[in-house]
Amino acid sequence: MEDIKVTFPGGKRVDAEYKSFLMKTDQPVYAGGEGTAPAPFDLFLGSIATCVGFYVLAFCQNRGYRMDQASVAMRMFKKEEKKKIDKISFEIQLPPEFPDKYIKAIIKSVDSCAVKAHMVNAPAFEYVVKIEGAD
Repeated sequence: MEDIKVTFPGGKRVDAEYKSFLMKTDQPVYAGGEGTAPAPFDLFLGSIATCVGFYVLAFCQNRGYRMDQASVAMRMFKKEEKKKIDKISFEIQLPPEFPDKYIKAIIKSVDSCAVKAHMVNAPAFEYVVKIEGAD
């Protein structure tokens, strides 16, 4: 079991300590925050994009391709009535020397992103509430 410790440094800010990292979040100004850090949902979206980016990077580095002209753009599409994302699309920009024969392979590689895998096969959520000083 791994723990993430969440603390509340003031205002609408919520921080999380995990391993040796401190992840700071805040709400945007329109939501009552100061906009000093990404909102938690922004970090969630960023984790999806960077996970796909990592798989692109690893695939290309393992084959010796330069990454200075490579990038990943993630686009989110929402249905107006839901106001929730119902489709995420990735545009993977690869270096000019990248061969067509590897296109299906890189798509298969990025499709195994661990963040996506946890979304598709979501873990169970459990909440335990403790009151400070109560038995």
